[in-house]
Amino acid sequence: MKAEIIVVTAAYGHQQIAALGGQLALLPIIQQAGADGVEIRRELFDDATLADLPALAKAIEQHQLRTSYSVPDTLFCDDGGLNPQLTNYFEEAQQLKAQRLKIALGNFQTLPTEQLRALLASSDIQLAVENDQTEQGKLAPSQRFFAAVSEADLPISMTFDMANWCWTQENAEQAAAELGAYVSYIHVKAAVAQGDSFRAIALDDADESWLNLLKKLPENAPRGIEFPLEGNDLLTVTRHYVALLRNV
Repeated sequence: MKAEIIVVTAAYGHQQIAALGGQLALLPIIQQAGADGVEIRRELFDDATLADLPALAKAIEQHQLRTSYSVPDTLFCDDGGLNPQLTNYFEEAQQLKAQRLKIALGNFQTLPTEQLRALLASSDIQLAVENDQTEQGKLAPSQRFFAAVSEADLPISMTFDMANWCWTQENAEQAAAELGAYVSYIHVKAAVAQGDSFRAIALDDADESWLNLLKKLPENAPRGIEFPLEGNDLLTVTRHYVALLRNV
């Protein structure tokens, strides 16, 4: 069974999304490009959309797409406690009829096993924790967290962002080797240096390191397009990369 191909709405850029009329306007493009799903980003919501998530869920369903929900927040707060907003995020994901909720790790210290077990038991939505571009998204914290999750037998998996290791200045292939067993979702992305930081680039503009890295990750894990999708014909661009990732 081939991996699902998911288009992350943020790949189109905040300004372009706003000009088109929001994430809802991207659904026909994503469907016609042949993708299996869409990753909806909470940071791109306006108040009206957030107040009526079932309407967005219905539109996604009408376009025959599966849903991932990305929240720009962390599982753990700065003090190490579990984020009190998690229940709200799960409720939003439920309203969107999402298959997974993606969130960053945050300041993981100890695992509140029973608290997490109760939260996860109340929903059939998969929690997939991502390596972000912060110190907390580095390999060592991720290793400690997923080892604890595995030992506690909690149904929490990993969103592996292929390019965020550039920002944390770590070896992505080592991370794939160490964390691959936990990966249930992949953010496909390439990046190049820009000044003191990095910027994401389209795969056609990158060398083949992204392809070599992707081949080291679970082949059945859904692949999310998170690199820039730009151009005068967004449908053609999106269709090109959906086909590329489907055939890798």
